[in-house]
Amino acid sequence: MVGVIAASEPSWIVPFTGLSPRQFGKLVTALRREGADPVRKGRPWSLPLEDRVLLVAAYWRTNLTLRQLAPLFGVSKSAADRIV
Repeated sequence: MVGVIAASEPSWIVPFTGLSPRQFGKLVTALRREGADPVRKGRPWSLPLEDRVLLVAAYWRTNLTLRQLAPLFGVSKSAADRIV
């Protein structure tokens, strides 16, 4: 599945998070520093940390359900459930 929305495109950050791209970058850096993206055994995440943070922010900021958000990010509903 290919997602439409990705944190690599700064134009998606403001409408879905309410944060500037710089603030969003600081948030991701702080989460990474706190150990939010460790290398573990097992299946890797289907989205990079930046996109997972964007998905959670979009979920909380919009009235979209995970069933609606999942295809926008190119993941299954189950994967979106695990991320949130």
